[in-house]
Amino acid sequence: MILSLGVMLISLLSFQAFDFFSSMTKVDYIDGSKTLKFTTKLNTTHISQAVKIDPNTAGFEAEVKKYVNNNMDVAVNGSPKALTFTGSQVNGESVWVYYEIANVSDISDLKVRNSILIGQFPKQVNIMNVTYKGNLKTVNFQKGKETAEISF
Repeated sequence: MILSLGVMLISLLSFQAFDFFSSMTKVDYIDGSKTLKFTTKLNTTHISQAVKIDPNTAGFEAEVKKYVNNNMDVAVNGSPKALTFTGSQVNGESVWVYYEIANVSDISDLKVRNSILIGQFPKQVNIMNVTYKGNLKTVNFQKGKETAEISF
């Protein structure tokens, strides 16, 4: 009987839903316009909890913009750069956030601080893929490691 209860308990726990905390950011350098374009995919529930507003309300995009600006910093070749928010899109369980940095001529190194959702969810992992002139670099951000340097 104890064995049966143990097997049943393990079976029940194996089907328990576990929340997965992650974001994915794709960064592409557009040579023609000398622009770094950022696309970040976030979980809708998680970002709406962080900004404390329903994703279906008119003020959601403004709050996401403010949140991203407070939780993402980028320096190109040692020079801090301003992020320009270009929009967001709620698509079911995902929110897509778009922003860019203009007037980037050449990149030898990037220093990025990405603390998106890390304060709200300590197990959050933010993955960033950066493509520059055919070179792809991937970095991860998590609690205690919110900053990374990327060299090209």
